[in-house]
Amino acid sequence: MTLIIIFAAMLVLVFFGIPILLSIASVSLAGAMIIPGLVPALVPQKAFAMLDSFSLLALPYFILAGAIMTRGGLSAGLIEFSQSLVGHIRGSLGHTAVVSCTAMANISGSSTAEAAAVGSVIIPAMKERGYKPGLAAAIVAAASTIGPIIPPSMTMIVYGSITGVSIGGLFMAGVVPGIMIATLLMVVIYALSYLPSNAALRVTQPRSSLKQIYRETLRVWPALLAPVVIMGGILSGVFTATEAGVVACVYSLLVSMIWYRKLKWKDIPSVVVDAAVTTAMVAGVLGMAGVLGWLLSYLDFNDTVLAALKGVTDSSLLMLVLLTIIMLILTMILDGLAVVVVMVPTIVYVGSAFHIDPLQLGIIMVMITQIGGLTPPVAILLFITTSIAKIPFAQGVHAVWPLLGVIVLVMVSIMLIPEIATWLPHQVIGGN
Repeated sequence: MTLIIIFAAMLVLVFFGIPILLSIASVSLAGAMIIPGLVPALVPQKAFAMLDSFSLLALPYFILAGAIMTRGGLSAGLIEFSQSLVGHIRGSLGHTAVVSCTAMANISGSSTAEAAAVGSVIIPAMKERGYKPGLAAAIVAAASTIGPIIPPSMTMIVYGSITGVSIGGLFMAGVVPGIMIATLLMVVIYALSYLPSNAALRVTQPRSSLKQIYRETLRVWPALLAPVVIMGGILSGVFTATEAGVVACVYSLLVSMIWYRKLKWKDIPSVVVDAAVTTAMVAGVLGMAGVLGWLLSYLDFNDTVLAALKGVTDSSLLMLVLLTIIMLILTMILDGLAVVVVMVPTIVYVGSAFHIDPLQLGIIMVMITQIGGLTPPVAILLFITTSIAKIPFAQGVHAVWPLLGVIVLVMVSIMLIPEIATWLPHQVIGGN
């Protein structure tokens, strides 16, 4: 009964517009005050314990690296490079958005950062070309989901730090699914160009010559080299996934200041402040969600859920389907990162009991958080892109469904064929 009250209270607070951080904090503090055997003083202790993790140190560094690269003109350069590669294909700017987000995923690790950075440049260009604003917003929102799937990924760092699953393994597990999503999104955009109502998608630019592609490649090669530096260092053992965040910061600073020369010393304080604000928001959610997770663990939530689900099925595949449905519902109405921190310990506990590969489960959980970013009522990615497009939120929701179907299709494929996610990490680093 106590568990039901906790979840009901949190949902009511969220429904009335209370920020997720305050909702979780209020419920956790009330629980610590009311539940026998607990005291409010445990709340800050458990919040600190949640954040006192070496793995989580990577978060502020990757956030800062993304902020430096964005301010340093990287996003605009990658968009121009992507346009030179795919601008001649039907759905020209739509493909450009997908390729740009895929390239930026190797740096930012955040879908919201990609939606804002790529969307602010390409959505106005789409509208000028005659693209329906809702479709333009939907394309960028869907493409930005690739950010946390292709490494590095902030969500994977959080997942790995909580569960003990290799962060490097999770990074490798996201490569193939991320490429699949990018490819299928481009297929859907190409197919949409044949609809009579999407005449703007049939407008293309002349095919770029090899000389033009070479020139654009020269402009952005340091950005394209970033994943080689980061993942190469992790896989070769030169530095850990946490230390990779520091390397990414130094690399992005050098590229932005020396190669692009768009980031000046006077810009650094504002970049650091922006990154610090983002880090504080993320850390606040992580800390309070950690408190709620501890509270649920104290109330034997893991065993309660496992017992309930075991009464439904003993099939590992059906169990994975049930866990996916539960997480999908939660991420539709709550912040995805908070859901991961609160629910993943339970999800992994149940998954382990049913012998589900932790890398397979991890990449599915990451994809679910991105699906939640596209599905109402929260749909934070669509909220960002429709705000940039200056259109009602409903227009983006109306246009996003075929693109959302791509991500769901890839997720279902991983559920049925785990090797899509697990083969590469098992081959490269031996799994966990």
